[in-house]
Amino acid sequence: MKKTPNLTHLKSSGEAHMVDISEKPITSRIAIAVGSISMSVDSLAIINSRRAAKGDVLSIARIAGIIGTKKTSEIIPLCHPLSLSSVSVDLSINEELPGINIAVTAKTTGKTGVEMEALTGVSVAALTIYDMIKAIDKHMVIGDIRLKLKDGGKSGRFEV
Repeated sequence: MKKTPNLTHLKSSGEAHMVDISEKPITSRIAIAVGSISMSVDSLAIINSRRAAKGDVLSIARIAGIIGTKKTSEIIPLCHPLSLSSVSVDLSINEELPGINIAVTAKTTGKTGVEMEALTGVSVAALTIYDMIKAIDKHMVIGDIRLKLKDGGKSGRFEV
């Protein structure tokens, strides 16, 4: 029989709580999350040519992704606030999708990982793109948001 994993954010009584990380060692940590937003060819052309009415979609989405990463503990209830040492948001045009591929890398030196920060950064960047283009394309699809890599801490390296 397969062992049920220990859900660290739940007490044995089932109540949610913030995990106590006070005894964990400080280690270097990194996480990379990816996702995409698909859209019409016309919408992608407008983004690529920087002709969107609301401004430069990719530049604004990049900044929004960084802000989302930094604000993760404010919007995900049981996340610890982290001091991030680096955040990068990479947005690339994907003509085949058609759409935009999003990758966020978050780094810290601390007692807990940065997976949620990277995932939140991808989500916020995608939502910003959606917001800026929704007037011309309501059929956009945000998807495939997932953790690609995490390293550091007790559980070690995870990579897809």
